[in-house]
Amino acid sequence: MLRQLSIKNYAIIDELEINFSGKFNIITGETGAGKSILLGALSLILGDRADTKVLYNTEEKCSVEAQFDISKLKLLPFFESNELDYEDITIIRREINQSGKTRAFVNDTPVNLQTLKALGDKLINLHNQHQTLELVEAGFQLNTVDILAGNGPLLKEYKQQYHSHRVNKQALEALLQAQRIASTESEFIQYQIKELGDAALQQDEQEQLEAEQQTLSNVEEIKTSLGSASRILDDSDLSLINQLAEVQTHLRHIKQFNTEIASLSERIASTAIELKDIAREMEHLNDATSHDPQRLDEVNGRLALLYRLTKKYGVSDVNGLIEIEKNLQLKVSSSDNVEQEIAALEKQIAAQHKGLLSLADKLHQARKSIVKNTEDTVNTLLKKVGMPDATFKVSIEQLQKGDFNSDGFSTVQFLFSANKGFAPQEIRLVASGGELSRLMLCIKSLLADYTELPTMIFDEIDTGISGEVAKRVGEIMKKLCDKHQIIAITHLPQMATAGDTHFYIYKETKSDKTRTRIKELKGEDRVVEIAKMLSGEQVSDAALANARELIAGL
Repeated sequence: MLRQLSIKNYAIIDELEINFSGKFNIITGETGAGKSILLGALSLILGDRADTKVLYNTEEKCSVEAQFDISKLKLLPFFESNELDYEDITIIRREINQSGKTRAFVNDTPVNLQTLKALGDKLINLHNQHQTLELVEAGFQLNTVDILAGNGPLLKEYKQQYHSHRVNKQALEALLQAQRIASTESEFIQYQIKELGDAALQQDEQEQLEAEQQTLSNVEEIKTSLGSASRILDDSDLSLINQLAEVQTHLRHIKQFNTEIASLSERIASTAIELKDIAREMEHLNDATSHDPQRLDEVNGRLALLYRLTKKYGVSDVNGLIEIEKNLQLKVSSSDNVEQEIAALEKQIAAQHKGLLSLADKLHQARKSIVKNTEDTVNTLLKKVGMPDATFKVSIEQLQKGDFNSDGFSTVQFLFSANKGFAPQEIRLVASGGELSRLMLCIKSLLADYTELPTMIFDEIDTGISGEVAKRVGEIMKKLCDKHQIIAITHLPQMATAGDTHFYIYKETKSDKTRTRIKELKGEDRVVEIAKMLSGEQVSDAALANARELIAGL
């Protein structure tokens, strides 16, 4: 329930505060006084967008704040899921600064517009000319039938299964596409696997072969250099090893005289041993190195094959070829697995399809079960709002057998005729603006017992009606107050007298600037306002008497 609305610096409102009652609130006033502006400010609380054009004073920020009593709405899960502090009296505030940037708060916690709109949808239902047009939309009509049929839990289960079924169908299509591609590539992949398999690739083979190729291609130079180096080390009287032996002899006679000389002698001895080992290894390596033209041809041929394959497959070495070969093998293996996945998924989809058809049928039967009562109730209400010859019908048909969508397999269509002797047709083809407004009121009146929305706002519900019809519309709206808070903007005295609380909105000019004001009318002030609505600014005694009679009648 909306308890209080405070507005600062919005359009032609400098500052305004309204305390609403929990029942039927009526707002009247002259055209242009600010009734629509009031709703515009309220729409900011509901998450609508705004800009700096709404600022009354461009040097100050705009602020709209609303207090809601949500103690009976079971909204704690919403607050918890959005990490908001829950309060039975919840305060929503929207601010617009001078640059046009907006901020929104719920109980002083900043929120984005998406969260604000989601919360607003749970607090207020705004009925205006735009929403009346929703009456002709298939989605609104189907949703209305589902609310009346109590299909909420069943529809939620259906939609969850429908989503899962759709996801599985998309996954199946992806697998089938992958299978088609794999089938197209299969012959080529098998050829590649054979080519790489025949090559019998070995890890790090290329580097080893390249090293061996270097040796086999330079045998003469290797043997010549090794022989020369070996002779210098240990194959002549002047070899390095013999000269080190002579050095050692000289040091051996004097090492007892100086510890540093002893250390040098030991190092010379170690060096001599190391050089003898090197000389022996050189001899062995020289003996092992020999001309082998056949092996060189084998190595060159193998490397030529590896170079060709690495270039063909776009890799730098044999290790890259081995990785490609593994991936190709995995493709062949996964192709076999895809067939199994496809079979399992097709079986699951078939079972889901059967389950969805069963749920869709339950939804369809539930929707059909409320048709007669809905038609009878709406037709009765239409008579009360001044359309005694109007006929309202609900047509529910089934899609082609086996077909279904996100709502089941029902198609719902509201049909309407305002005149006797004419068959009901699609609403959009036959209903005028005033007829649409009254028909929407009748449907909302029917829905009132099925929704938990505490506040319903009606803007210009009186379009195209007057007199007794307006009185009946007021009576219907007053009955809605049994379960809902009603706020209605009206130009008709018959409706205005139905309200429990009557607000009058007007403009005043001070210091050459116009601003909107609002006040609650009580007692004689209310009588005078009703009389003005009946007869104009010049209030007669007859108009006052008529106003008192209207108020007393309700």
